[in-house]
Amino acid sequence: MANENYNERLRSFSSALESGTFFNVRRMLNGLHPAEIAHLLESLPPVERELLWELVDPALDGDVLLHVNDELRANLIRNMDIAELVAATEGLETDDLADFISDLPDTVIREVLQSMDEQNRHRLETVMSYPEDTAGGLMNTDTVTVRPDVTLDVVLRYLRLRGALPETTDTLFVVDRDDRYLGMLSLSRLITQSPALTVAEVMKTGIESINANMQASDVANLFEMHDLVSAPVIDDQRRLLGRITIDDVVDVIRGEAEHSMMSLTGIGEEDDMFAPVLVSARHRAVWLGINLLTAIVASWVIGLFQGALDKIVILAILMPIVASMGGIAGSQTLTLVIRGIALGQVGESNARKLLQKELLVGLFNGLLWALVIAAIVVLWFDNPQIGVILGAAIVINLLFAALAGTLLPMLLKRFGHDPALGGSVLLTTVTDVVGFMAFLGLATLFLL
Repeated sequence: MANENYNERLRSFSSALESGTFFNVRRMLNGLHPAEIAHLLESLPPVERELLWELVDPALDGDVLLHVNDELRANLIRNMDIAELVAATEGLETDDLADFISDLPDTVIREVLQSMDEQNRHRLETVMSYPEDTAGGLMNTDTVTVRPDVTLDVVLRYLRLRGALPETTDTLFVVDRDDRYLGMLSLSRLITQSPALTVAEVMKTGIESINANMQASDVANLFEMHDLVSAPVIDDQRRLLGRITIDDVVDVIRGEAEHSMMSLTGIGEEDDMFAPVLVSARHRAVWLGINLLTAIVASWVIGLFQGALDKIVILAILMPIVASMGGIAGSQTLTLVIRGIALGQVGESNARKLLQKELLVGLFNGLLWALVIAAIVVLWFDNPQIGVILGAAIVINLLFAALAGTLLPMLLKRFGHDPALGGSVLLTTVTDVVGFMAFLGLATLFLL
């Protein structure tokens, strides 16, 4: 239902832009959430996208730019003047501004920094000092802290004096006089416990803090396992630096999911669906070239058995079955292992047991489908020998598919490469070469 509503909205905007009724478009557009506007921009071709962007309320520019993909953001920024860009940064949260400001021209960055007060400039510099894919890069510095020795009544009066709390605040952080993190005081406990109690008596101390250098993927796993809404970020001396909230973690999870999905087809760097033709072609050409080389290797293996193929035409008919079965089985294992690596469930400690398990699965499925395919070949071509050879080749290929699907992502990860980006291409090479070699090699050995 949600997709139907969105598609209907997209058609409405496209029709309104084509008809030139910009007043209605502007009114509908600026009534949407910035994330919905960003989604619309990403879904439109370049000409309609430019028209729509001109109709966005300047007050929403910064929030919309935060939600669009990197390529589209760079293109939109390129066509904005300095005053527009500086205005777009106003009102953004520190962590959002840190993500946004790195894409701005140097002149704009200087203007933005000069327009900030010293406290906010220091907060921004703190966040920007950490890599984007770490807890320090994700965190927001708008924390509310309290001391352990004060009463809940004092805390309540302090909050009333503040007048407002940062968005998605569910807890207050308890620190000592040196700003070292001690624990958390949830708002629910604050308002339900006796005002005469001290913070130390009601605060939670068992909640794990997050080191600023922790990887973003590990932060997401921590939030998932402990059902967190927010968590404190500390430095190596346990000084409180900021906090990470669930909305930041959702962005991490979504980004990793999109990256893994795109990387499996070799287009991990292509964010914009309507990117210029030459840009998209350049991104895809590299992996198409690598795939061509692997296909040539597979073809070369087939060429080694040209004599057998000329004499026994049935081999050419059945040959794709071996490679296809190996490819599917290997992809299943590869996907399982890549997911395990991403979730921190696969490492050196359990790699051997995982490999043994996947080899047994490959052997079981190999024997099962070898019997089925052998029976089909006997019924189809009335040739038991080829049926047995095809079945044996499938067992061999599924075992190698399990081996490659398990080891390839681990090896790529160890050498600093993205398992999702290179694993599928290498796996296809292994299953094609082994499958053809096993099938045609056995046929040459026993039939000629």
